[in-house]
Amino acid sequence: MPRDWNLPLTYLPKVGPVKRGECTQTIRFCTISKSKKHPGKIIRKQVGDRVRFYRWTGRPYWSPPEYITDYMILTTVVNVEVFLDGIRGCCDENIVPWGELDFLATQDFINPPTGEALRDVLIGKNGKIPAEGAPAQILRWKP
Repeated sequence: MPRDWNLPLTYLPKVGPVKRGECTQTIRFCTISKSKKHPGKIIRKQVGDRVRFYRWTGRPYWSPPEYITDYMILTTVVNVEVFLDGIRGCCDENIVPWGELDFLATQDFINPPTGEALRDVLIGKNGKIPAEGAPAQILRWKP
């Protein structure tokens, strides 16, 4: 059964392109369930799920959200692992170094569009990348 997801969009260079339908990709670290029914389970999105993006109008979690898109159906979901030295799963099963991921940064509207800048944005939004890697997903949709 498809699910609806409301996702915050806090990387400012990406807000306008997402609103205009130019940017149709985001990379998100997976969250870990804290529920009593499924503790520790990795929560993943799936093709067919719907996503809608929002921004906080003031202080995060204390202010109302401003929805900047309607719901859009996920057309591609790629499960990856993010490591200190690159990403595994986006191209093959080897870790692709950040220096070779400029194409992914370009699709994600990272400024400047380099793999190293993508790494820095992911760290800035999610904190330190664990040595054992972190589960993440590349999400793509049609506006």
